[in-house]
Amino acid sequence: MRATLGWIEPIHSCEGDTPLLARRPQMSERIHGSHSTTEEGSISAFLVLLMVALFALMGMVLDGGSALAARQSATDEAEQAARAGAGALSVDSLRSGSVQIDQAAAVEVAEQFTVAAGHPGTATVAAGTVTVQIRYRIPTQVLGIIGVTTLPVVASASAVDVEGVTTGS
Repeated sequence: MRATLGWIEPIHSCEGDTPLLARRPQMSERIHGSHSTTEEGSISAFLVLLMVALFALMGMVLDGGSALAARQSATDEAEQAARAGAGALSVDSLRSGSVQIDQAAAVEVAEQFTVAAGHPGTATVAAGTVTVQIRYRIPTQVLGIIGVTTLPVVASASAVDVEGVTTGS
């Protein structure tokens, strides 16, 4: 048997001068013989699962970061809307010498602020405290590959109107 360097060598047949071409055996045939094994596709399946896991991890990092930034932005909007609502004081109570929030005006001002900020929310007033809640969903960039197309963003903030001068301690 002659050693080959990986190319096809002509072999002369017994029935004439027409050469036959011999192919070099594949690596798996040299190691395991010419029969096939049951593990031939196992690396492919492993790589597919690994790629899905890597895309999911990348999606959690990128889309999760976007969701955290959106939540912070929504919290800022809710805080500002609650402050705007808390500034809606009752004119009648001011004339009588007390400070009270006009509940209807506070809700209207706070909700208008959220609409102007781009994410409409809901406002409530209870015991002199204006609470604003904002809810919306943001689209995902990478997690859509595995079926997660949006992520929720929820933020809530409250504010009260402070009467008089306060000093820090």
